[in-house]
This record gives sequence, structure tokens and C-alpha cells, in this order.
Amino acid sequence: MNSAIDTIITAETPEGIAISIRPAGFAVRCTAFLIDGAIRFVLLIACGTVLGAGGHFGAGLEMIALFVLNWLYPVIFELTAAAATPGKRIMGLYVLMTSGLPITPAGCLIRNLLRFVDFLPLLYAFTVVSILVRHDSRRLGDLAAGTVVAYRNEVLPGGTLAEGEPMAPPMPLSVRQQIAITAFAWRVGRLTPQRAEEIAALASVAAPAGSRQSGAPVPGLTARLVGVARWLHGERSSTAQVAP
Repeated sequence: MNSAIDTIITAETPEGIAISIRPAGFAVRCTAFLIDGAIRFVLLIACGTVLGAGGHFGAGLEMIALFVLNWLYPVIFELTAAAATPGKRIMGLYVLMTSGLPITPAGCLIRNLLRFVDFLPLLYAFTVVSILVRHDSRRLGDLAAGTVVAYRNEVLPGGTLAEGEPMAPPMPLSVRQQIAITAFAWRVGRLTPQRAEEIAALASVAAPAGSRQSGAPVPGLTARLVGVARWLHGERSSTAQVAP
């Protein structure tokens, strides 16, 4: 259910600690890619200007520089402590393993060497389709390497949950579902009422069983979902009872 109402993915460490990761979408990743492309273009022009006077030897060095900029540029930067190319750092992104751990050398090499596959069939068409259709916005190279591009220091918003009457969930909830519902209740104050209702409608837990069977629209879905979130946080009311 969390994939329907949230883009957050959750990784669990061997110690049992849940790590929330917010994958970067197409627009911000495309911007980071264009920034890196501009940086590489400037560096290539500079190398061509300096090495152009070296004849055949300079031309050979220029080809080496072209290889390094095209293939090793992202590898070198993503293996640093920042785990991001300059473009990703500017956009507040970094690369990590889907397990929540720092990116490994093997994962970094795989995701970057498979760029030629992502480029197919023309101008990164596979990349665009993969990022747009997957809720975790992973391209083919990321899928093969087990990596994800995410927002840096992105955490679930803290503070106060939206006001509402605690309400027991009508069905058992997994940990991932509980995280998604709680995240919705934290952010609902920044949404318009119409948008909040649209998102809440995606969560079947917000509607009572009778309405799910009849298919009839149910008003106040936002309040119901917020009520479930407050119940999950330990709040109870005199009328709140656990659903059988």
C-alpha cells in the first residue's frame, strides 16, 4: 500500500533499524545529469585546447581524457564520501545501496558500466521509461547494481501529527504500511484538502469494509487515515476499539 500513497522505500539493517529512503524522480535526476554533462563538456574543451598542440601524442592523451570523463567521471565521484557527482551534489542527491548501506565499488561500477544499456534504443529511452514507471525511480543500471539515487539527508518529517480522532485500523498493517500512513499524517497539513482526499483514497485502510465492497465514495477519508496514524502512535479514545 505504501507504494500507492508514498514514494518512500524502507530498508532494514541487520540490527532491525528501519531506514527511510526517498528516491529522486526524473526531473531532478535529469537536471543533475545535465549539470554533469556541462561540467564534462567544459573539461573536455579545456583538455582539447591544452593537448591540441601536442600533435598525435596530444590527440592520444585527448582520447584518454575523453574515456575518463565519459566512464570514470561518475565512478570516481560516487566512490567518494559524498557518493555523488557534482551535479547530484548540487541537486542534493546521492547514491546508495537499496539496503540503505553506502554504495560499494562493485555496485558503483555496475551501475555506471551499464549506462550503454540505459542509452538504448535512443537517447536514454530505457532510462526515462524505467524511472517514470517505477515508484523507486531506478534505471536499469540501478536494478542490476542494487543501487538507488535518493535525496540526501531526507528523513520522514517529524513534529506533530495532524489533529484527528484516533481510529483503529480495520485490518492488520505491515511495518511498511504503518510508515506510509504515519508519513501521510505528518505531511497532510501541507496538502490541499482535495489532494489529501485523493491520496487517502488510494489507501484501502481508510475506508470501512462495507464501502470497499459496495464501491461507494466515502467522505472524510483524510480524517480516517489520520485517525489510524494517531492510533498507531498509541493514542486511544473511549470509542476506539481494535477491529476484529
